[in-house]
Amino acid sequence: APHGISLRDVIYEHAGGIRNGNKLKGVIPGGSSCPVLKADEIDVGMDFDSMKAAGTMFGTGGVIVMDETTSIVRMAARTAHFYHHESCGQCTPCREGTGWVERIITDIAEGRGKQEDLQLLMDVCNNVQGNTICALGDAMAMPIRSFLVKFPEEFQRAIDEGGAPLSFPAGG
Repeated sequence: APHGISLRDVIYEHAGGIRNGNKLKGVIPGGSSCPVLKADEIDVGMDFDSMKAAGTMFGTGGVIVMDETTSIVRMAARTAHFYHHESCGQCTPCREGTGWVERIITDIAEGRGKQEDLQLLMDVCNNVQGNTICALGDAMAMPIRSFLVKFPEEFQRAIDEGGAPLSFPAGG
């Protein structure tokens, strides 16, 4: 796709739209390390400046599309697991922070989450970002924090209802 084309056009014109005709929930526009955009935020150019203005990043340009069946809590858990696994362990904020984030989100997803976990997640992400030797800690913190900010209702539901489903039914 040409540089600067809208994210909406990438999804609907070049990639064929959302699978099975489902509704769009969110998009990570530049790979797993980028903050998520909600469905109503995709009229943004696929270029560095436009993405920055939208509060995310162009990153690698690897677009991750999540439809209405996607559990954001489960997506966050998978993202946290990836970054914890990839941490080399050299610096304490990343080694400990990625592990804490993975454990807390997994607890929420599996029905062991507590209300105070939501603030703890934000605190850990805020303490990791900008305090690591390399950018891996930042790469974990930015998408996790954006999931919490943009989809708080899913995290709250997982805490209130004893966990997050692997997916949601389409159309509901």
